[in-house]
Amino acid sequence: MTERCEWCQDGGMMEKYHDEEWGVPLHDDQKQFEFLMMEAMQCGLSWNLMLKKREIFRQCFDNFDYKKIAQYDDTKIQEIMDTPGMIRSIRKIQAIINNANVFQRIIEEFGSFDAWLWGYTQGKTRVYKHHQSTPAARNELSDAIGRELKKRGFKYLGSITVYAHLQACGIINDHECRCFRYADICANYPVEFFD
Repeated sequence: MTERCEWCQDGGMMEKYHDEEWGVPLHDDQKQFEFLMMEAMQCGLSWNLMLKKREIFRQCFDNFDYKKIAQYDDTKIQEIMDTPGMIRSIRKIQAIINNANVFQRIIEEFGSFDAWLWGYTQGKTRVYKHHQSTPAARNELSDAIGRELKKRGFKYLGSITVYAHLQACGIINDHECRCFRYADICANYPVEFFD
């Protein structure tokens, strides 16, 4: 039997997300934006709900194409708000449009969002040994990145949300030690261990 992190064991969508995406080092700007957008939409809601609504998000937000999203106007916002099953938070939708613009500015400055974000760890996945016994919701890395994102104009991306993104995109390996993904990431990607 394959050992997995306890949080994902639903035999369905959460398990599939865990096995195929969560914590795997990600180096694709559009996918980074997708994950960030879903984190922003998730504020105050469950991640399970985000996964259930992912196809609706893809439909509403042009498959997470940040270049298109940055151009959205009031008509498009209303169209998104009127989509059946969509989370109807105009503030979150406006934040995503704003974030698409800021995201592009980082790409213009650094060549890619991915290069900028992974620059914080010199391209290595961090493994915090103490997280295995006491799971974290934020740390000094997410604090620093969250401050910088806020300074650059991102919305709905504080330290706790950023920490969740760092877990999702593989910058922090927070799989449980017994999980098959933990060993896979440590064996197949550049990692750095912290106490």
